[in-house]
Amino acid sequence: MGLIGWIIGGFVVGLISQWLVKGPHNLGCTGTVALGIIGSLVGGTIWGALSGDNFDLRTGGFLASILGGVIVLVVARLLSGEGRQPRTRRGG
Repeated sequence: MGLIGWIIGGFVVGLISQWLVKGPHNLGCTGTVALGIIGSLVGGTIWGALSGDNFDLRTGGFLASILGGVIVLVVARLLSGEGRQPRTRRGG
């Protein structure tokens, strides 16, 4: 797949991943493409480790890419502190 294919595929995977993970996402177009590409790499690694097959961008690979994008978003949110609830003080 050429560079244009990676960009378009990354954008689609990034959009779907952002849609699945609720909350504000201020990634922009470039960030969405990066999310999709990184998610594809993460999903492909997980897919290969679990199935023993090479990563392939067919239906299973596409779903693994989306799963990877969701994982990347959730981990990024947890590391940035956005996913945590603010602590409230008890007592009086």
